[in-house]
Amino acid sequence: MSSLTQKIKPKFRLWLEYEDKPVFGKGGVEILEAIEKYGSISIAVRNTSYSYRFVWNYLEKIKERMGESAVEAHKGGFKGGGGAKLTEVGKILLTEYKRYEELIKIALETGG
Repeated sequence: MSSLTQKIKPKFRLWLEYEDKPVFGKGGVEILEAIEKYGSISIAVRNTSYSYRFVWNYLEKIKERMGESAVEAHKGGFKGGGGAKLTEVGKILLTEYKRYEELIKIALETGG
């Protein structure tokens, strides 16, 4: 192998589409994992590199394109605080993305 071919490595970008429209990608994974971990959209935002507006718009885009929300949010306030959790759609998006990502990684590693 030449030194050139040793330095060449495949990379890929993966996103999921719903009815031929892009709906979920790597940023979505980070967002949904943070919401799942912290149980709050605002805390998830503070622990990612995304703005609240970006996250909210991302979640709205999923809802608009799929007809269902990926996150169920409860408003807070003075009486005990709110929270957020993944819906079945959110869990499926996260699981499927990770499954496809792993399949692609295996294919790239094995050449096939």
